[in-house]
Amino acid sequence: TKYKGGRLGLSEEGAALPVHQTWFFYLQRICNHCTYPACAAACPRKAIYKREEDGIVLIDQSRCRGYRKCVEQCPYKKSMYRGTTHTSEKCVGCYPRVEGNDPLSDGVPMETRCMAVCPGKIRLNGLVDLDESGAWVEDPQNPLYYLVREEKIALLLYPQFGTEPNIYYIPPRWAPRPYLRQMFGPGVDEAIERYSNPSRTTLALMQLFRATQKMVFKFEIEEGPLVREIERNGQPWQMYDDTVIGFDADGNEVARLSVVEPMHERPSERLNSI
Repeated sequence: TKYKGGRLGLSEEGAALPVHQTWFFYLQRICNHCTYPACAAACPRKAIYKREEDGIVLIDQSRCRGYRKCVEQCPYKKSMYRGTTHTSEKCVGCYPRVEGNDPLSDGVPMETRCMAVCPGKIRLNGLVDLDESGAWVEDPQNPLYYLVREEKIALLLYPQFGTEPNIYYIPPRWAPRPYLRQMFGPGVDEAIERYSNPSRTTLALMQLFRATQKMVFKFEIEEGPLVREIERNGQPWQMYDDTVIGFDADGNEVARLSVVEPMHERPSERLNSI
């Protein structure tokens, strides 16, 4: 074998391998509680049903015989078989909390546990009203309606599966766009552009993420002063210190936050204290 370089086969120029355009990011997922759940359609025992009051999809453990057809057919792989009980299980949507039966709920719907414990404050849980045809009732003061139907920055995951999931995602900015288009559909570029340069209402509304354990059904915005004016992607962008207010199912105020987070300076006599 003839080596490149000197007598010892050492190259003075070096070598480089091709750089592969790989990308990895964590996507937190729960059961989508689809409008047309494939798991329910596949179950020969008819053990899976969708609740009319809130759309949560559940498995009746008394009817399940562990045939695992739901495991096979769920495109999101959220039905799982438990070998110890010989039945299938899945996310139950924390329905006691959604019903308002949690001791901390004061009788109003609460967010699911996975939403409530999220330390990154990246989740928002809620319900929307439906008309007789099953379509969303127009309600721009509902946080979910605004993000999904007004601003259109929250998208479905793999809508091409055809199950009409009911969990929406704000797509990440830094993942490769062809991959994101496959995951979230053709509207992903516009969604990223909108929340990268958020409108005044969107920026204020985003403060409600993980602001309370109770579901926010309505929001209002109290306008504040202009605090920042910059140029983004060649376009002027303004930031206002508005205050967003969230209300629960009974119309009670459950959250009030400003866009600019308050800063507290530690006094000099307590600089080294914990």
